Amino acid sequence: MIPATATAVDPLEPWRARFADATRALAAPVVVGCSGGADSVALLALAVDAALAPVAVHVDHGLRPGSDADAEHVRGVATTLGATFRATRVGVEPGSNLEARARDARYAALDAARVDIGADVVLVAHTADDQAETVLLNVLRGAASSGLAGMAPRRGTVVRPLLDARRADTRALCAALGLPVFDDPMNEDRAFRRVAIRHDVLPYLSALAERDLVPVLARQAEILRSDSEFLDDLAGHAWPGDGEARAASLTALPVPLARRALRRWLGAPPPSMAEVERVLAVATGDARATELSGGRVVHRSAGLLVVSVG
Repeated sequence: MIPATATAVDPLEPWRARFADATRALAAPVVVGCSGGADSVALLALAVDAALAPVAVHVDHGLRPGSDADAEHVRGVATTLGATFRATRVGVEPGSNLEARARDARYAALDAARVDIGADVVLVAHTADDQAETVLLNVLRGAASSGLAGMAPRRGTVVRPLLDARRADTRALCAALGLPVFDDPMNEDRAFRRVAIRHDVLPYLSALAERDLVPVLARQAEILRSDSEFLDDLAGHAWPGDGEARAASLTALPVPLARRALRRWLGAPPPSMAEVERVLAVATGDARATELSGGRVVHRSAGLLVVSVG
């Protein structure tokens, strides 16, 4: 149950309507990815309040000494709230691209818990601040509009109900509910690009712009995501790529739609811009074949594009 507060004011009341909108039609139970930080603890409290029968799942990446103790902190919070708790550990070796590898391992563990529990969705606690950081990260990576669209409120089985909330608000909610939160020291390590953006780049850009850029970037991501989804839908109808992937039909499209149609057709792992351009060269007959990430090869045969793993 939600802890009683010292005042008559219910700190959850201002959150209920928008949380209900963000989780509309979700069925209990749900998995809540819970690190023990303010964002995920607030999310867990809101899911309990909304009667979603949340199962708090803590994923230990084993990246720092004593990280296994974090699970006990989450267990305590879950017990206080009356939520079910699970802990799991994943192996992530130090090295290049650590953030991405840890994220992939975490989502895989959360989805495995979802399947085991029989839940439809996993709730994760990304806020508007996380969205702004993601947009800037994707700028640095040279992402196209789909990357600058940031994180979707829902993608597949992953739901982000707090994308319109601010990090300071989740911390204030936890304080009002008397719920302890854990601050991961790795969130202060500027060796991680996201941390550097959070503590250095975004504050600097906001000072330069003389306004808080988080809502600006989050709004731009929302607009770009809507535009990108519309163009993806157009591209999918113009060149489905199902059955016979005719090269001539693809090359007859405007280049922006052809690129999107190819990304949709190639699927995961997502192709880079350079890979998409090489496949277009195969479609036009300027190249016989090209290799892609994931061990894939695309070649042209009898006017059709063929992708194989070779």
